[in-house]
Amino acid sequence: MSTDTTAAAKGRPNVPRSAFWGGLLRNAGIGVALVLLIIVFSLTTKTFLTQINLSNIMVQITLNVILAAGMTFVILIGGIDLSVGSVMALAAVIAATFMSNPDLPSWLAITLTILVACGVGTFCGIINGLISAWWSILLHRDAGHAEHGARLRAAVHPIEYGLYLEPRFHELRHGQHCGRSLLFIVALIVVGLGWVVLTRTVFGRMLYAIGNNEEAVRLAGHNTLVYKTAAFGICGFAVGIAAVMYMARLTSASPIMGNGYELNAIAAVIIGGTSLNGGRGSMIGTLLGAAVIGVLGNGLILIGASDFVRQIITGAVIILAVILDAVQNRIAQRRGAR
Repeated sequence: MSTDTTAAAKGRPNVPRSAFWGGLLRNAGIGVALVLLIIVFSLTTKTFLTQINLSNIMVQITLNVILAAGMTFVILIGGIDLSVGSVMALAAVIAATFMSNPDLPSWLAITLTILVACGVGTFCGIINGLISAWWSILLHRDAGHAEHGARLRAAVHPIEYGLYLEPRFHELRHGQHCGRSLLFIVALIVVGLGWVVLTRTVFGRMLYAIGNNEEAVRLAGHNTLVYKTAAFGICGFAVGIAAVMYMARLTSASPIMGNGYELNAIAAVIIGGTSLNGGRGSMIGTLLGAAVIGVLGNGLILIGASDFVRQIITGAVIILAVILDAVQNRIAQRRGAR
């Protein structure tokens, strides 16, 4: 049994100093990049640092932060899930049927909406995890087509759902606490809980161990299927929360509302320093990665960049992050060979 695996089994996470400082330096590098972007856009446009624009950025990155937090668990074990957009649409559409029911009391409709959205997301995540772990299948967007069976209810124009959403529910969009959007505060809470799970629990350390060497973990006597399925389940739960935030923000639900969200979430995780090969990454880095994408997109809009240019620049940043990840993996392999 390896040292890391033994420590995790005893409940004492054993993090090498080199890994700790390496993660700290990666997060610091992402933070510096974020600060540089803020400085550049604040100098090139007069409206970037206004309170209204900063609030808009926080609201705009909320969904991506939550989805990326869940995706971090999956990528840490060396997996990936491109069906989160479809699952989010499914969870939102099914949950909206309860919110749009005029016969239900307000408190019950809101409660059922939240529980159903999170329940549907978690269920789909567990199913995806079982499929991925058992058959070692890479889940891609086609896996989400089954979730689009919710179209039978969402065939009505999406605005109809907005007309029936409870006012107290979609007021969450404009609610604030200490000058910060409640939506963004929810996203920070999700990131905080994810950080605690990954850094302060045996389960979190086992996910890192599986990402580094799944075979060693299996030979140590641990059931990797359970951990991998749980990681996908947590990702699905985060998708359910994101679905609730989407409905609160836009007061509507649509079967096509999640298109493209999975790619943004993966981009935030990669830019945040999480390795595509698994075993390395952090929740703080994911938060910073989502912030970089949000600030970059907002700033390019303010300076008048076209949608085509924004896609090119954002894609270039993602490619650079992937290249840096590959370089870091090669360096780590060479050090291990020595």
